[in-house]
Amino acid sequence: MYNVSVSPHVREQSTTKAIMRDVVIALLPVLAFGVYHFGLDALMVIAISVVTCVLSELLFELIAKKPITIFDYSAVVTGLILAINLPSTVAWWIPVIGGVFAIIAVKMLFGGLGQNFMNPALAARCFLLISFASRMNDFSIDGVSSATPLAMIKAGESPDLLTLFLGYHGGCIGEVSALAILVGGLYLIIKKVISVRIPLTYILSTLVFVILINLISGNEITVNYIAGQLLSGGLLVGAFFMATDYVTSPITAKGQIIYGILLGLMTALFRMLGSSAEGVSYAIIIGNLLVPIIEKITIPKPFGCEKMTKGEKSNG
Repeated sequence: MYNVSVSPHVREQSTTKAIMRDVVIALLPVLAFGVYHFGLDALMVIAISVVTCVLSELLFELIAKKPITIFDYSAVVTGLILAINLPSTVAWWIPVIGGVFAIIAVKMLFGGLGQNFMNPALAARCFLLISFASRMNDFSIDGVSSATPLAMIKAGESPDLLTLFLGYHGGCIGEVSALAILVGGLYLIIKKVISVRIPLTYILSTLVFVILINLISGNEITVNYIAGQLLSGGLLVGAFFMATDYVTSPITAKGQIIYGILLGLMTALFRMLGSSAEGVSYAIIIGNLLVPIIEKITIPKPFGCEKMTKGEKSNG
């Protein structure tokens, strides 16, 4: 006896709460190193960002008389991702403005989780970068201001690769330690929260396009230079924690590869030809906007369906 039922016939056992909880766990090494390296200032930024995001979502849902969704951890994840993209030295009101913008303007006004057209935390970071550029680019450590490794590389210097890998340098709270990011990313892959397609395609295509642009420009390319592009800035944290956002990334396998290549191209262009040394946030935001088009052209043909000819279409 066959048990006949309506589709879908294959159901995923994971819940939004479980997935978001895994993302929080994966972010713990990144957050822990950020607090260890930058001190209590980093912990304060993280706490303010998370609390602001959770309270913003709660208050919006209470005022709009919508179901309360703060217990699915999605607002917590937004707060954490926003925090790791901020310098530890920013004023307390920066993560407050960013958290309110992320939750209210980008997430809730478009229908809540699953309806937002771009990553809320990254949209908030771009908004803060445009609005408060000097504060968002102040990467002081112990009161001493210094350039980030990516800015040093753009200026022609060669930072120590071991320092880059471990994270003992200036930058945003969550982008400094490549080791911590890789540990968190590996956890997400092992738990099958994310596929390796987007991170791997994004990282490799960024490096390929960086090499091509330098070759076209006639610049010298060294192993240290390419390793520096990989280990510094927000490439790794963007590839594993932001480009893989379920809502704003393609669901098709081919679409994910195209998406990763597109992000790599834009990141390389922003880094090599732009005025700023970084370009990950803007690349992912623009990529988010193109996801509907990518999915439309990569939808697989349903099993058992034949492509209609022009004559068959005209005959009805």
